[in-house]
Amino acid sequence: MWGRSAVALASLALLPSVLGADILKTDGFTNCANGTGTIKVNNVDISFDRDTNKVNFDVSGESTIEQEVMAELVVSAYGVEVYRDSFDPCAEDTKIDELCPVPARAFSAKGSQEIPSEYVDKIPSIAYSIPDLEGSAQLFLKGKDGSEIACIQAGVNNGKTVEVPAVSYVAAAIAAAAAAASLIGAAASGAHPGSSTSSPGFSEVIFWFQGMAMNGMHSVPYPTVYRSFTKNFAFSTGLISWAGLQKSIDSFRAKTGGDLTDSSYEFLKNATLVYPDNSTSSASSTFKKRALLFMRQIDISNDTSSSTGGNEKQQHFVEGIQGYVEQLTIPDANTFMTVLLVFAIVLAAIIVGILLFKVILEAWALFGKFPKSLTTFRKEYWRVIAQTIVALILLLYGVWTLYCIFQFTHGDSWAAKLLAGVTLGVFTLILVFYTWKIWSVVNKLKKMEGNSHSLYENKEMWKKYKTFYENYKRGYWWLFIPAIVYMFAKGCVLAAGDGHGMVQTIGQLSIEVIMLGLLLWTRPYERKSGNWINIIIQVVRVLSVVCILVFVQELGVAQTTKTITGVVLIAVQSGLTAILFLLILINSIITCFKQNPHRKRRKAAEKNLSRDLEGDAFLMQPNPYSATPPSHSREVSRDSPGYEPMRDRFGNQFDDSQEALVKGAGPMGTSRYQSLGQAKSGHSISPPPFSREPRLPDLGYEQYRHR
Repeated sequence: MWGRSAVALASLALLPSVLGADILKTDGFTNCANGTGTIKVNNVDISFDRDTNKVNFDVSGESTIEQEVMAELVVSAYGVEVYRDSFDPCAEDTKIDELCPVPARAFSAKGSQEIPSEYVDKIPSIAYSIPDLEGSAQLFLKGKDGSEIACIQAGVNNGKTVEVPAVSYVAAAIAAAAAAASLIGAAASGAHPGSSTSSPGFSEVIFWFQGMAMNGMHSVPYPTVYRSFTKNFAFSTGLISWAGLQKSIDSFRAKTGGDLTDSSYEFLKNATLVYPDNSTSSASSTFKKRALLFMRQIDISNDTSSSTGGNEKQQHFVEGIQGYVEQLTIPDANTFMTVLLVFAIVLAAIIVGILLFKVILEAWALFGKFPKSLTTFRKEYWRVIAQTIVALILLLYGVWTLYCIFQFTHGDSWAAKLLAGVTLGVFTLILVFYTWKIWSVVNKLKKMEGNSHSLYENKEMWKKYKTFYENYKRGYWWLFIPAIVYMFAKGCVLAAGDGHGMVQTIGQLSIEVIMLGLLLWTRPYERKSGNWINIIIQVVRVLSVVCILVFVQELGVAQTTKTITGVVLIAVQSGLTAILFLLILINSIITCFKQNPHRKRRKAAEKNLSRDLEGDAFLMQPNPYSATPPSHSREVSRDSPGYEPMRDRFGNQFDDSQEALVKGAGPMGTSRYQSLGQAKSGHSISPPPFSREPRLPDLGYEQYRHR
């Protein structure tokens, strides 16, 4: 097994590393006894210090009878047993007073056991440095007759983890940079109709982060390293661990039919999370792991006066979405309300910022003169607020669907369920309304103009609906509809399939493959960079779900293979995130100097239109009549088969011979147009249309003027 450690070692350059003591320590525990037993264990802390080659333990619990026991310690890593040893608590070299014998009362035993060098040498150095070590320890207490009295299993870690706050801060900074780049692009294009933003933009970055977070919500036994990694992107889905907020939600649930027994913030603080692969962790384990960085020595004293009440841990079995949110110390029943309140706080902050900017502009208008580009915002700030709300709904619709369905199946508060149903219905109706509105406008445009180009060229239409299609080509404005369906389907499959990892993974893989095929077929983005970037992101999404398929328990893949797959997946997703950040910086620079394609096309159209108008004005100038007929009329003789005589507008045939044309040109300068009455009487015929000069029409009033 350790022969494969070279692969994991090569990946360490992509993972955060910290300096600390070479200590392996348990994190939480679960009861693994077959029967009830006569000993109840309340707390277990086991650690191994490589500097001293000793295993230190602190076990507390209660016993119903006094009895002598044998202790056996088994340590495993990546599914392989690496250490097993038994000892007698009553032996002279391993004596533990509190377990010799076990008293018929509450007890607390602390002690140490020296590990032989042959066992220590089997533990490679990588075990002390690789983040989120996949290890476990089991402590068995057996009677003298060999019967099992108690069994405790706990996860083992080394204090290193990829769950680092700095990762979340960097991800948030990348999202902020993408938002700033989008604003720079909008300013550079002057908010002209048809102006698209550069890729990757803010929405694409947030969708990418949401995808990585949702990858950690499947009901599969993830490698610990990947579970910790996906936790860093929970903020993009609205999940923020905040003690005060969770306590308020607990109080709200308690008043509206909620049960706080095993689903509350206080319960999670003192609970051990047990995952499907029997790995364990505490909801507050991050703080414990950081504390290990400062631990150089462990108290090995045999003090038996410690109290067991404060150390008692509750086992809490979790998986899927519940396992993901509760590692953030967010009870599963609080999930929707957490996202709802975070959404309300963010939306309120944005609205206050917009209104404050409006006040600044009004004050500026009183005491100075601000740029014309801000005039539209000053007059239409309510439209900006409405579009901001719609943009946020579009951004969160997929995860909102996920959390609402999860609330219906896991929530216990009738008020929270009602809010979930109302908000999901309202969000869906808003998106359906805009879809219907845009579709109706396109149908009208096609009937009136023959195409839908006014969606990009008409300023009012652009301002109203650009949020949905601004980055798409003119012929692919409709792609926002399958994009909304894609987000809805992902949320539904993940939430409705919770507890069924195979169903979730296959469903998600099908959705991602269909979306990839649609992007490859249409390549809908206005900019080539947008097409390639979004296609690459979608390819990585498909590969990510394929990797999650390796974690599915039904397939029986070895733990070492799962861990290596998790490390590779982290490397790929982290690499793409870094590339997106570089592209954001590059596009920000390019946007400042490169003309927007929509604007460039519009300028060319305006130039062509101006040229056409100038040509039309030239053609409208009066042309003198020439007696020489057109050259093509001279080339066709009267005897030709295709010869047709020239006729006037009344059907009378012209004599187009040279002699007749010359004779007809004589009185041309002195002839006057006759009245309509004279023309109808047949006295004379008006000259051919091409011989007239521009003048006002004669309606026959001349004869009445001389009366």
